[in-house]
Amino acid sequence: MAANNSPTVRGRRLGAELRRLRLASGLTGVEVAAHLLISQAKVSHMETGRRAVSARDVRDLCKLYGVTDPHVVDSLMELAGESSRQGWWYAYGDIPHSVYVGLETDAASIRTYESMVIPGLLQVPAYAAAVIEETIPLVTVEQAAACLKVRLRRQHRIYDPAHRLRLWVVLDESALRRVVGSREIMREQLEHLHALSTEPHITVQVLPHAAGAHPGLSGRFSILRFPDSREAVVYLERFTSDLYLEKSSDVQRYSVMYAHLQTQALGPDSSRAFITETIKAYASGVTRPPGPPGGSAATVPTGPPPVRSPRSGNRG
Repeated sequence: MAANNSPTVRGRRLGAELRRLRLASGLTGVEVAAHLLISQAKVSHMETGRRAVSARDVRDLCKLYGVTDPHVVDSLMELAGESSRQGWWYAYGDIPHSVYVGLETDAASIRTYESMVIPGLLQVPAYAAAVIEETIPLVTVEQAAACLKVRLRRQHRIYDPAHRLRLWVVLDESALRRVVGSREIMREQLEHLHALSTEPHITVQVLPHAAGAHPGLSGRFSILRFPDSREAVVYLERFTSDLYLEKSSDVQRYSVMYAHLQTQALGPDSSRAFITETIKAYASGVTRPPGPPGGSAATVPTGPPPVRSPRSGNRG
């Protein structure tokens, strides 16, 4: 598959092989770091594909692990060279969350929970621009424009028939009620969301306020799985940094959380009906779009949107 040629996938393959060789040698990450006079964090990042591995790194690690077969060493060094190639997103400069973009590009499937905004893969340009402008202050117009281009380029994954992403989305009702940009932009965004939810490879479920407390109250998260293995990564986005969880116990914990969210959310058909009613409310200009049975409705402002200064955006 095309994804297998990406630098992110090759880097993760190389890291997995280096980890296998380390374990076979009986060495811990701490011992490897001490032998090579590097940090334990570097060893960990090389094994998880989050740090480029040079040919020299491979040579030194193979020597430490007792790997003497020149064919094995040469193949790993070649893989290191291939994994150092830059992904398409590097053409846009130093963008936020570039590691996540690489993982998303390679993923076969993503399960994501969003509490406040429509996921970036499903955003229309006007909504995406408004999110980017209003989330993180003090960046230039050029940086904001680059973030928008990257966000829209990421969406190619859901349209590529050769490498189509299987996407599950649980979306808190707040994301539908929160007016981003304007009511007109919200109407356009929700119409787009509704249309995409009918695609066989995209499942959208709305988690209404009436559902009460749920596991997603701790914040947004995504579970990414990859095409060439059973490997998975849990991604947690924070304001100044990202967190990637790869231990099987962590992945299992978040998978269970996601299953609970899906159970508490409306089914796909009911979610589309909910989205349709919210679209009608935005189109009619009423100040209180109808909520689900037993739920409360949020007020939608009827005045013009505020003036904004250009800012950068999050993964959104």
